[in-house]
Amino acid sequence: MVIIGGGIAGMRAAIEISNAGLDCAIVSKVHPVRSHSVAAQGGINAVLKTDDSWEKHAFDTVKGSDYLADQDAVEILCKEGPGCIEELEEMGAVFSRDDQGRIAQRPFGGAGYPRTCYLADRTGHGLIHVLYEQVLKRSICVYDEWHVLEIVTKNNSVRGVVALELTTGRLHRLNAKAVMLATGGYGRVFSSTTNAISSTGDGMALALSAGAPLMDMEFVQFHPTTLKRTGILITEAARGEGGHLVNASGERFMKRYAPEKLELASRDVVARAEQKEIDEGRGVNGCVLLDLRHLGEEKINAVLPQIRELSIKFAGVDPVREPIPVRPGAHYSMGGIMTDVNGKTAVEGLWSAGESACVSVHGANRLGGNSLLETIVFGKRAGKEAARFCVEGPGMRDFPEDALKECASGVAALFKRQKGESAYRIMEEAGLVMSEHCGIFRKEESLSIGLKKIRELKERHKGICLTDKGDVFNTEFQTALELGCMLELSEVILLSAISRQESRGSHFRLDYPERDDGCWLKHTVTLKSGKGYAIEYKDVNITRFKPGERKY
Repeated sequence: MVIIGGGIAGMRAAIEISNAGLDCAIVSKVHPVRSHSVAAQGGINAVLKTDDSWEKHAFDTVKGSDYLADQDAVEILCKEGPGCIEELEEMGAVFSRDDQGRIAQRPFGGAGYPRTCYLADRTGHGLIHVLYEQVLKRSICVYDEWHVLEIVTKNNSVRGVVALELTTGRLHRLNAKAVMLATGGYGRVFSSTTNAISSTGDGMALALSAGAPLMDMEFVQFHPTTLKRTGILITEAARGEGGHLVNASGERFMKRYAPEKLELASRDVVARAEQKEIDEGRGVNGCVLLDLRHLGEEKINAVLPQIRELSIKFAGVDPVREPIPVRPGAHYSMGGIMTDVNGKTAVEGLWSAGESACVSVHGANRLGGNSLLETIVFGKRAGKEAARFCVEGPGMRDFPEDALKECASGVAALFKRQKGESAYRIMEEAGLVMSEHCGIFRKEESLSIGLKKIRELKERHKGICLTDKGDVFNTEFQTALELGCMLELSEVILLSAISRQESRGSHFRLDYPERDDGCWLKHTVTLKSGKGYAIEYKDVNITRFKPGERKY
């Protein structure tokens, strides 16, 4: 089996497949410990205390999703979470501890209980190294710095992948009974994002081209606290530990938007409140301020050491002595490749887990701390079910002979082109288009302008020209490949956002400012259709929590 993506979801799936006694390979365009999972700071949610319950966790998650999450999937997430934390501890994961020596838990936005387990403000960093140790222990094959160009299918079933070895420029075909996509999100389609430069949505675009539908792509989470110039994330843990958001006049403005939860309302609520403060002239140079000074130097150094370091290095601000200027930035994709609760897609032998998948446990808005939990819970489930498919399903099937040749022909045509535009320039323009026309506040006129511009950029992308004609670590060629994926996903996001004529979670339409359960309590499903896309709809799975008013 081939797993595309070396982050937490991909490695957890690989461990499960290895435990089943099967061979698998991780193919990743970056080394696994440099995957974007390493940037997760604040923590991972799980019910560990007797006065908490999976039902409470599930309710918080469903409410946070603005009732768009599939509740059968949410139930799995919340029930299996505690066991997954125990497994991580057995593997050697280190967590911060409370005075009784138990795993420490902090409050996070939108939660009715402090259930976020953490390792200071480096939780993802700790988990990814533990999982990589397990990958090494099992001698799982890792092709790092390989870039997948195509998922090869025949008769709607997976046959393998074609991948580019970045160190040599050679194309390879990898035959496989099954393929799993664990490639993360697409934050880089926006000009300002917390995402690493590798987060270009490759897996989602590959799945779409292979015939698998995408779901809920209009729902893009904007994290409330990022650094203005770089987009670097300032974890929600800063607010969970007691940080305050204030405007230019020093007012703790969240009391006007979420009088009960204040800074710990759900992320979409806080991000919109910040943007409104900035738009109405109460910000500070396009930002608001995150004040941690009252926490004291000792506490900041103990539980938020990385945040202090990042603020000093990248904003020139020491949070012990002055507030941090922050603003909302693109952070997470609630949408992704449509899967069932075991990671299975509509294409036989194709699976997905983590941020690249839409199972859907986050609906219209994700709660902080649930993303790491999703990667572990559904990475494990997808790995287990994919292993079962490999054992019980059809044997190794033929790899279409012309697949590698067609990929090579397309690559050669690009390298031979002598005149054309720069991929970097088009990528920069596309990011600005998405940030301007598909941001926190949306309306049809602006979305339609953005769609027109993205389609124009897609046409220009067909005529790009490389200045670097070399084979070894040709990052310009890699950028050209990524740009194609980003433009495709940008078009899908805009089409989905135009189609949903309501406001729900992270998708806020100024021309349709109310949530409309009568017409829009459903998922948006996008498929390839000829040279364009078709949009269909799918019912939300509602079990125990009926949609209600959402207040914080």
